[in-house]
Amino acid sequence: MKNKSFFAFLTALLLMASTGCKDKTTVNTQGTTERPNILFIMSDDHTAQAWGIYGGILKDYVHNPNIKRLAAEGCVLENCLVSNSICTPSRATILTGQYSHINGVTTLGAGLSPNHNNIAKELQKGGYATSVIGKWHLKQEPAGFDYYAVLPGQGDYWNPRLKTADNWEDYYGGGKVVEGFSTDIIADKTMEWIENRDKSKPFMAMCHFKATHEPYDYPKRFSHLYRDEEIPVPDSFYDQGAETTGRVFKGQSIDNLQKRYLAATADPELRKDYMAYPELPFSVDGLSADEARMKTYQKFVKDFMRCGAAIDDNIGRLLDYLEKSGLAENTIVIYTADQGYFLGEHGWFDKRLIYEESIHMPFVIRYPKEIPAGTRNADIIENADFSALFADYAGIQYPETMQGHSFRENLKGNTPADWRKHGYYRYWDHSRDRPGHFGIRGERYKLAFYYGNGLKVNEYTKEEQPDKYWEFFDLEKDPKELHNAYSDSEYQDIISEMKAEILKQRKMLGDTDADNPEILEIIEKHWNG
Repeated sequence: MKNKSFFAFLTALLLMASTGCKDKTTVNTQGTTERPNILFIMSDDHTAQAWGIYGGILKDYVHNPNIKRLAAEGCVLENCLVSNSICTPSRATILTGQYSHINGVTTLGAGLSPNHNNIAKELQKGGYATSVIGKWHLKQEPAGFDYYAVLPGQGDYWNPRLKTADNWEDYYGGGKVVEGFSTDIIADKTMEWIENRDKSKPFMAMCHFKATHEPYDYPKRFSHLYRDEEIPVPDSFYDQGAETTGRVFKGQSIDNLQKRYLAATADPELRKDYMAYPELPFSVDGLSADEARMKTYQKFVKDFMRCGAAIDDNIGRLLDYLEKSGLAENTIVIYTADQGYFLGEHGWFDKRLIYEESIHMPFVIRYPKEIPAGTRNADIIENADFSALFADYAGIQYPETMQGHSFRENLKGNTPADWRKHGYYRYWDHSRDRPGHFGIRGERYKLAFYYGNGLKVNEYTKEEQPDKYWEFFDLEKDPKELHNAYSDSEYQDIISEMKAEILKQRKMLGDTDADNPEILEIIEKHWNG
């Protein structure tokens, strides 16, 4: 009887083990091994062009010894893509493992309810100590964290206010001022929490820098950089409008940043939040339009790289701390940015678009026990996948309500045969210059439908009615996306296949616009246009 009972118990246990995990995420079931710590470092807008490990015109200018150190000791992702390139939605997707249309955080103004499930809650339940320190930007109180100290909204670079459980108020209230530079403070507090954590548990620490978000400020120790240098510009820097490349929208011109510099110079009352620019006043008096654009770019990109240098410096401090504390070997270290950013490409700044500079999330990961050093991976990874990776490393079950896929095996060089071939993208927070759109980015081709061109909110006159809704790029022949090839005869079969793939992705992910008849009408009218 005892043997029968034992075998019945064993059979039930094996059945539970075989059915308790989702097929799309391989869960680490090595319960007898020490589970790894996770240090997730994320900046804001610190785009791949300014990392120095992705090539480009800035690679010999950026101050990046510690990013290079991580890359040499870990794996760099070549095609990590954001699914909605703007701060709040990207952060919500990382936490919830859900695309924007599922978690409800589609635009900058949205917030994430503490009642909504997220990966920190799952890690907590799975025995992890958890924290988030720095930029939060999800409006409502963080949930799933043993400790949090977060900025209200964007926060300030200097003497930032940090909100904790002791002084929390939703949205922009609450908090206590901490003196110093935000990047330094956020790293300090992350190390302090790790040092004083419950050491009986593995930890997951989210260290979220405000940098390099506009106004791109920096500490004095990096103010000497680039004083006597002229930084090269992208090939498409003097792009003046949509007609240049055949694209279907205008975009956010760097000339608008120039206007902000000049407005903040003229009115000191504007020098706050994202307009608290360093080293004002700024002037373009006596300059031609092209000369003024060049002067704007030089200030912008130099400030951006100085701001990034402070991130790199603090990454080094965090890595050194892990080494000295004996934690480095069993701690997964990730550094990424919440999305990409335009640094003068197409004459633009900011992000939001499905274009390469905007959708690429630079990403490096180090885990000495498992990930080969000095490697690079070109698989298409999306920010919804981060939560699945965390669950996999932690050895916990990944919730059915989350949409990510663990890329743990990919990082070891064992990409699954059925790994995705396309990343799905949708931008919701639209305007005339940057209309709402959705599309897919494949290994070679990209196709996007700009439904926002037809939205009634744009109030186009009869003369202004747009006649273009599609963009297609061959990234092998045109990696800088300088020619919209949607009408080119050689690509028509490929475009038809990709349109079918978009519909497949929308159905699979549940992004069907079933509750938005206006968008469905635009799709029906212009899908085959």
